Amino acid sequence: MSGSVAAAPASPLAEWWRWLRRPAFWMPVADTFAVLTAASLPWSTSLVGIFTACWLGAAALTIDYPVYLRSLKRPAFALPLALFALAAAGTLWSEASWNARLYAVGPAIKLLFVPALFHYFERSSRGMWVFVAFLVSSTMLMAVSWLVLIEPGLSLQKVNPQRGIFVKNYIDQGQEFALCAVALAYPIYTLLRERRVWPALLLLGIVLGLLANMTFVIVSRTAIVTMPIMLAVFAALHLRWRTSVTIFAAAALLGGASWFASPQLRTTVDSAFRDYRLYKEENVPTSVGLRLEFWQKSLRFIREAPLAGHGTGSTRTLFERVAVGDPTVQASANVIGNPHNQTLYVAVQWGAIGAVVLWGMWLSHLLLFRGEGLVAWIGLLVVVQNVFTSLFNSHIFDFHPGWMYVLGVGVAGGMMMKQRGNATGGPR
Repeated sequence: MSGSVAAAPASPLAEWWRWLRRPAFWMPVADTFAVLTAASLPWSTSLVGIFTACWLGAAALTIDYPVYLRSLKRPAFALPLALFALAAAGTLWSEASWNARLYAVGPAIKLLFVPALFHYFERSSRGMWVFVAFLVSSTMLMAVSWLVLIEPGLSLQKVNPQRGIFVKNYIDQGQEFALCAVALAYPIYTLLRERRVWPALLLLGIVLGLLANMTFVIVSRTAIVTMPIMLAVFAALHLRWRTSVTIFAAAALLGGASWFASPQLRTTVDSAFRDYRLYKEENVPTSVGLRLEFWQKSLRFIREAPLAGHGTGSTRTLFERVAVGDPTVQASANVIGNPHNQTLYVAVQWGAIGAVVLWGMWLSHLLLFRGEGLVAWIGLLVVVQNVFTSLFNSHIFDFHPGWMYVLGVGVAGGMMMKQRGNATGGPR
């Protein structure tokens, strides 16, 4: 008779728990929450917070932690974490109150999702669903924007409603529409080369609808400046020079026609020159004037603490210190916690160290999207848009554009790593 004792069979509860812990069970759940996050981004901030938390909980049960920790040695993974760590460490030497310091750390938390999204979508097969969900949701918002233009009472903004805005604001809406319109250039170009005319015309119709909305309904000066840059990147990467010249000539004609057809567009552009003149001559707190005032003062603050900055959350305290006059009539009297430039926002608080980390992150993510294909184009476009719009805003730390960056770069970056891993026979 053998002295060995047979192992007791696992209980049904233990078997059920072991089955529930399988990555194969949780990956579809995490994919669903990622899609819901992208779909809700044009509409809601609270839903984005809920769905990202749910995604993180589901994705945490699928992560290969030894592989993930090794991947943090790569700059594209490590630098977003470094920027967050700098924001957290900057609370130790800040001149602001602790409430202001902790509040200023909050916008940097989203950067923690970038390496997690890289790792997750390097293994998921549903990354493109996220981008399709964002496109469909933005297209629906565009249709609703036209309805709000016709019937303003439909807007959810009951206090100080904006023209054609159902939710949020014209800057966020312009960011979404500009990104979708330019991103669709690649699939339209590919479909036309393959002589698939009807799908190309469908996507072209969406692009024209988005551009018409940006011309006649909501006009964002930031989008006006950055869209030609994004189109130039597309032309440089994917088109022959003769085709590029033809397209830019057609775009110039379309822009000229839009200028004459849209009073909204003319008013927006003219207001920029008027705002500058009023600020320079009379110190009036116009939109353009305030930005120039914030930038000049921010450069002065950076010179005072060039290496490590004044610490997290210190920006408002610094502006309060130098404010002079009545903020309703003088630009120099206005106080703000965000100088409307991403590099200045970082450098005021964390000095040259922060600026190097920020630009290192952007560069590492740009290099990540070298190559051909729709995924590379989407990822590259998200980074390019963020870099150039951050000349006029702090779009990494703003909620809506910041999450556009995190989702776009994180999902597309993971997909690019998966493609390269498959091409070389293993993960990279």
